[in-house]
Amino acid sequence: MLTSIKNKSVLITGATSGIGLGMAKVFGRQQAKVAITGRTPDKVKSVAQRLGAQGMLVRGFVGDVANAAAVSTLMEEVAKAQGGIDILCCNAGVFPSAALGNISAADWDLVLDTNAKGCFLCVQSALPYLRQAEYGRIILTSSITGPVTGYPGWAHYAASKAAQLGFMRTAAIELAQDNITINAVLPGNILTEGLAEMGRDYISSMAASIPLKRLGAVEDIGNAALFFASREAGFITGQTLIVDGGQTLPESL
Repeated sequence: MLTSIKNKSVLITGATSGIGLGMAKVFGRQQAKVAITGRTPDKVKSVAQRLGAQGMLVRGFVGDVANAAAVSTLMEEVAKAQGGIDILCCNAGVFPSAALGNISAADWDLVLDTNAKGCFLCVQSALPYLRQAEYGRIILTSSITGPVTGYPGWAHYAASKAAQLGFMRTAAIELAQDNITINAVLPGNILTEGLAEMGRDYISSMAASIPLKRLGAVEDIGNAALFFASREAGFITGQTLIVDGGQTLPESL
């Protein structure tokens, strides 16, 4: 049984759908004060209201993690609304697909700016508030793609996810003196809204390559993040947790 995180202030970026939304539900059910972010005001408002109707304390904030000024404002607004920031989940990300020969410089910048620079900007801007917390926690949503595996069409995405881990390891050393830990969850194939739209046959073919013979749920990633955010995980920092149903284990398919 983990120590309760009731009333802890949690900020989750990119939380209007997919893994971020799953995280918001997991933390919300634990009675944390949850701030979710997204770039579309109507969607942010709708998701916050929907989770609120389920008895969760969720606030919505609009912001672009790739914009330094917007991130600084976001942190100030969240801290003011929730009495600080205890837990930061850097989840916002984009994953457009393009063959290596077709990736433009603008495509590369979009992915690296959102996934890697956005992670850095959020951590840096949240530091004053995390330092004031009883104990600060930072959880990054990385991926098996890049740090562990490769996948055609995702050279830029893979680079951004590997970059997150390089950043994390040095940040862990620097932040330890402030009693702040930083760790990363590496999801495998997770059943998100976008993937569900690919159809049953596609999902079945993907599940066939996973030893557990199913895709993960967004809450599986949320539960991993919840552990990293707990008091009990206080001696773990700079580490990664692969949540993939065993997908990366077989020597071959």
